Amino acid sequence: VNCLDQHVEKSPNRVALIWERDEPGTAVHVTYRELLDLTCRLANTLKKYGIQKGDKVAIYMSVSPLSVAAMLACARIGAVHTVIFAGFSAESLAGRIVDSGCKAVITYNQGVRGGRIIELKTTVDEAVKNCPSIKHVFVAQRTDNKVQMGDRDIPLEEEMAKAASVCTPESMDSEDMLFMLYTSGSTGKPKGIVHTQAGYLLYAAVTHKYVFDYQQGDVFGCVADIGWITGHSYVVYGPLCNGATSVLFESTPVYPNPGRYWEVVQRLKINQFYGAPTAIRLLLNYGEEWVKKYDRSSLKTLGSVGEPINHEAWQWFYHVVGEGRCTLVDTWWQTETGGICIAPRPSEEKAEIVPAMAMRPFFGIVPVLMDENGKVIEGNDVSGALCIAQPWPGMARTIYGDDQRFADAYFKAYPGYYFTGDGAYRTKKGYYQITGRMDDVINISGHRLGTAEIEDAMADHPDVPETAVIGYPHKIKGEGAFAFIVLKEQMNDTDRVKEELKTIVASKIAKYAVPDHILVVKRLPKTRSGKIMRRLLRKVVTEQSSNMGDVTTLDDPSVVKEILDAYLKYKEK
Repeated sequence: VNCLDQHVEKSPNRVALIWERDEPGTAVHVTYRELLDLTCRLANTLKKYGIQKGDKVAIYMSVSPLSVAAMLACARIGAVHTVIFAGFSAESLAGRIVDSGCKAVITYNQGVRGGRIIELKTTVDEAVKNCPSIKHVFVAQRTDNKVQMGDRDIPLEEEMAKAASVCTPESMDSEDMLFMLYTSGSTGKPKGIVHTQAGYLLYAAVTHKYVFDYQQGDVFGCVADIGWITGHSYVVYGPLCNGATSVLFESTPVYPNPGRYWEVVQRLKINQFYGAPTAIRLLLNYGEEWVKKYDRSSLKTLGSVGEPINHEAWQWFYHVVGEGRCTLVDTWWQTETGGICIAPRPSEEKAEIVPAMAMRPFFGIVPVLMDENGKVIEGNDVSGALCIAQPWPGMARTIYGDDQRFADAYFKAYPGYYFTGDGAYRTKKGYYQITGRMDDVINISGHRLGTAEIEDAMADHPDVPETAVIGYPHKIKGEGAFAFIVLKEQMNDTDRVKEELKTIVASKIAKYAVPDHILVVKRLPKTRSGKIMRRLLRKVVTEQSSNMGDVTTLDDPSVVKEILDAYLKYKEK
């Protein structure tokens, strides 16, 4: 109702969604009235097939108006959606369906991404063989290709065409479940993070409005997939609650070429652009001409999400993409927080923004830094474990089916506080800089060091677009740093680069921070949202490669063997 009905009453023809399809230049505009119609028909179809308030529904679809309508349709009838990124394997999909006890799956016949066809229905078929809870699979058409339809499969659009376009929304309690979203824990078994109705929506909407300075009439372009929390909060719920026009980006940053993002900015006249540092680092490799080719004068605010952004990427994003005139907000938050918690804006007008720093807590967020003994660290120019001292509306309520794991993971380490799992530095002026996961913090000869700091230093080398540093046990220093690096194309002189990297780290941080080992690899193991899975690199280096844990969240699991082979070759040498 907050995302649709209230806007349809006032301005039914306002554009709610602009679907930037994979095929370049084929954007589809959907108004609030059309989206309400789509949502109600989909909701009535779910009801017809026995989906009721409280039931769980898996959504395994690529980004599209229909996938947004599927989320909203579940919300409308009080069902709980769990969106599973449309690149996950059948095994991951089945695991999540079983854990959450879904009664139905909504999917497409196929997905399209980067010019390639993704077999969604085939993957669902494979997955539901092992999911006794699934009664129905609703299949929509993204391509004209036929897929096999079995007894439990229902052609979604055909059913929606027959359904009524009015669906009375369920009345829900503020603490009823709205959705679940699976995220990886340090143990490897994904956990279903639970978000509820009122607090989550309020927090998503308020952060969307104030962090990005969203004004009515702006076109908000968050290029995240709906399969992760950024897509939930800043593609769907936040923008739609605020009556915004939200862009759905189905493609990749480099299809059909590395100018895709900026061509879309020009064509759709995007005002706020929110993306991940991993994509920025990828594009930075291709040079400035791909950016400068397109008119980016519509841009007012740029945002970064998903991991701490390194200085080189921040500067490129700010100066090259934003022409030095756009506010750049480096946002820190998590699946568990529901929305942005620390970001440079909102703040006093024209207040300073320090590059590559999240800086300021949002309204009602009270960050504290804790020491090893669980004591609050007072004063500035200090580092510690980042905790939040009081609850906020968007916080996760539990891990589905495992309250104990929830309590242990977030509230046990520092009783009375929410422990984020991240380390942070509070500057002399009292701003917050995220230094990386605490489990990515290493201790070299008594020096405490975030691996992100070493990565940041090495990323300044012009021939090294990507780095991942992990700690490994060292006989003398306790821990040493082991660096995995990706080189730019046509780089032959690897030994020279390695020496230069050591010099950079020594000069930027200290001699003790210089990695003992630097291994050149073709690519790093990443999840589909672009996070580097350092856990896997640690297993390679500590020679526990027989026990890799859950690798289903990887973009391409074959990368593991690739890195293992490179490591063994390096070790022989």
